[in-house]
Amino acid sequence: MKRFRVNSVIFVSVIAVIFGCNVFYLSALYRSIRQTVVRDVNSALADADLDELWIRAEKAQNETKSRIASGQQPPGSERHGETSVGQDSAGNMVSTTRHPDGKVSTEAVKMQNDDLHNKLVHAVGKQFHAVLDPYISVNLSVMDSVVACRLNNRHIYPGYVATETIDSEGKVVKANPRHKPGSYDVFTYSFNPDAGLSYRVYMTPLTQHILSEMAGVIVTVFLLMAAFASAFWYLFHTVSRLRTIEEMKDDFVSNMTHELKTPIAIAYSANDALLNYDSANDPAKKEQYLRIANRQLKRLSELVENILAMSMERRKSIRMRTERIELRPFVEEIASAQRMRSEKEIAIETCIPDGLAAEADRGHLSNVLHNLLDNAVKYSGDSVRISIKAGPEGISVADDGIGIPAKALPYIFDKFYRVPHGDRQDVRGYGIGLFYVRSILEKMGWSVSVRSKEGEGSVFTIRYRKDE
Repeated sequence: MKRFRVNSVIFVSVIAVIFGCNVFYLSALYRSIRQTVVRDVNSALADADLDELWIRAEKAQNETKSRIASGQQPPGSERHGETSVGQDSAGNMVSTTRHPDGKVSTEAVKMQNDDLHNKLVHAVGKQFHAVLDPYISVNLSVMDSVVACRLNNRHIYPGYVATETIDSEGKVVKANPRHKPGSYDVFTYSFNPDAGLSYRVYMTPLTQHILSEMAGVIVTVFLLMAAFASAFWYLFHTVSRLRTIEEMKDDFVSNMTHELKTPIAIAYSANDALLNYDSANDPAKKEQYLRIANRQLKRLSELVENILAMSMERRKSIRMRTERIELRPFVEEIASAQRMRSEKEIAIETCIPDGLAAEADRGHLSNVLHNLLDNAVKYSGDSVRISIKAGPEGISVADDGIGIPAKALPYIFDKFYRVPHGDRQDVRGYGIGLFYVRSILEKMGWSVSVRSKEGEGSVFTIRYRKDE
């Protein structure tokens, strides 16, 4: 058992380490997915910024056409020149602006191949903002819708999105009337670095989205851990139960050895007395020795019969030979045998209607009642009163013995179980009598139950099928 406990501790420790590693790697996976999601959000903000610019550009174009048609000068033509975007031979993006005074200015942005798209979008957006912002301000409600749309395209579905414009110090330049205080994830996108202007976007926390991305891994890991834990608990429970049964079996062997040796020794002594002493001239003593030997051999036969019955029950090979039994004479015969064999004062009362019968195996039912009566006699004081009653529903055996502790009642029908009686060393048993009673009755389709209270006795109730 000690070795099992050591192995159990090692096994539990290994499971705990594995679980800790899984939690660590899950947290690392969470951080990795979050970084990816944050990049997707930033990319969506950049795309949304361009979308919003195009919407404003179309609005500005329509307004310009209207002005030209009415003979007015297009807005901003006196202050801004033409801007074009291209690439030089090194692959860098070059922005060229022709001012109204004839001057030409260029701005080159050095880019690597891996972030060419983002920088190109950023540069184009910067030029757009320089042209459009002075004349047509950003529409934050449109920006909110575009941001949500771009996020949805990346399979990110926030329940709340609100955008506002801030300066380089984080102060709100243009507030969003839809924004309400709350717990949000906040992202910042600089759309005009020269002017120090940025979008600050509030959205529903991304934790739920990230966990949904990890749902398969999380569920699988925890299911595996639950399966490991359940399997270990079942193994530990089974081994502990087997260990308990093994201990009870050892107690049974010890008790049974003593029980077998006692009648053998007494019968041997009686037989030795008959052989070595002149008992032929003393018929009374001869009869006494023979009765002693006969009683002990009968006791030995009963013990062997119980052991064989348990062996047959384990192999599920007991065959019931049912017959119609008149209960009153049958029970009276068993009660008479118990009165004769007992060494203490007992009173057995029977209350069974004439003509009451049951379909049962005579031999096994006799053993069942003998077991119950034998227990009633053994677990009592110097005298005992036993009442046997039978009716259409079943048979009850009541006594006024020492009773059974409440904590032991759920286990008294278990194999090899013995009720602890620390203050009674004179009562010996081997823990298979009541197990035999329950097993036989179940095979006959019957059942048995018990009510008991310490100091007041016990009542065993046998219930047979209602159609009998």
